[in-house]
Amino acid sequence: MSGTMAVHNEIAGHWIAALSDLLSDAPRPVALHEPEIGAAEQRLVAECLSSGWVSSVGEFVTRFGDELATLCGAAYAIPCVNGTAALHMCCVLAGVTAGDEVLVPTLTFVGTANAVSHSGAIAHFVDAEGVRLGIDPRKLDDYLSRIARLEANGARNLATGRLIKALVVVHVFGHPAELEALLAVADKWHLVLIEDAAESLGSTYHDRPLGAWAPLGALSFNGNKIVTTGAGGAILTNDAAIGAHARHLTTTAKQSHRYEFVHDEIGYNYRLPNLNAALGMAQLARLDDFIVRKRAVAAIYIEALDSLPGARVLREPPNSVSNYWLNALVLDSAAATARDAILAATNDLGIMTRPLWRPMHLLPMYAEHPRMPDLGTAEDLYRRVINLPSSPRLAPVLAAARSRSQ
Repeated sequence: MSGTMAVHNEIAGHWIAALSDLLSDAPRPVALHEPEIGAAEQRLVAECLSSGWVSSVGEFVTRFGDELATLCGAAYAIPCVNGTAALHMCCVLAGVTAGDEVLVPTLTFVGTANAVSHSGAIAHFVDAEGVRLGIDPRKLDDYLSRIARLEANGARNLATGRLIKALVVVHVFGHPAELEALLAVADKWHLVLIEDAAESLGSTYHDRPLGAWAPLGALSFNGNKIVTTGAGGAILTNDAAIGAHARHLTTTAKQSHRYEFVHDEIGYNYRLPNLNAALGMAQLARLDDFIVRKRAVAAIYIEALDSLPGARVLREPPNSVSNYWLNALVLDSAAATARDAILAATNDLGIMTRPLWRPMHLLPMYAEHPRMPDLGTAEDLYRRVINLPSSPRLAPVLAAARSRSQ
């Protein structure tokens, strides 16, 4: 065995043992992130079932949208069937049309790129930075200065001849991206900024909630998110006309009439069902508690694991408060080859860990899409980041294990 391999095996062994000890009392399998469904959720869902209004019309959908808007500091929140649908609608509402390009981080879940594709547009992949894991605004501005030209109708990609219409920013694992700098880049290049805030409900940047910094934002309430509606999402905006159009488009563009079916444009059957919204209402009432316990989980991971060799636990960035949706272990560059050993061994132990998403430009359907020539930071992070179990219910388990070890 080479000396390098022996060192990497030793590093992997330290981390596997530490995670196993911390989670020794957690029932197996230990999920990456699981929902908590209690009596309040059951009561509101039962109330919805009793009402008979279980589809896309009902008081829970309206109330859920209103509460989301207040929580996120947005004027309007339009609940949708899932986060990808919400993001697709953001692209449509931003004026993205077939043949346009949309700048997208290569380091993201595939739904971000798919939403652009559903709009008929072309995802154009850009690099990340290593602190927040979001888009690197300085690298992006420099790149656009070299490949694009501002015209009367927007920024044109000189290599492809296509307009670059929008910029989608992702808040990775709930950690805010550099929104102020990215908004400045979007303004300079006449791009519509769209926040993919799927993972960041409850996080703040400069004391403002995420999701409504940009003209358009999208949330997700999938079963593994901090708040769940089973499946669901929402569009956020502060623009009254965009909000009204979003509501119209997501309900098949049907004009209001007491019995006629009149549709005035191509719409989408994307409205969140009332039944899911009832679940979401009960979940929103617990958001503050979820965040307190998730931040406790993060604090214990940082305290217990940061002294181990070869890696660090990802912390919330400056001027930010993160919901710590998923905690992440970042291996040192020299220890990157330990990643797969840690992943395999922890999953064998019933502790669900996972790597970062494979960068979009490395997926077969996006391999030929336009991209920065240097996506090295995203590729490097993909080789070095491991997500750790992050459910709120783990807070007392980890605290007890930490107490025993001290």
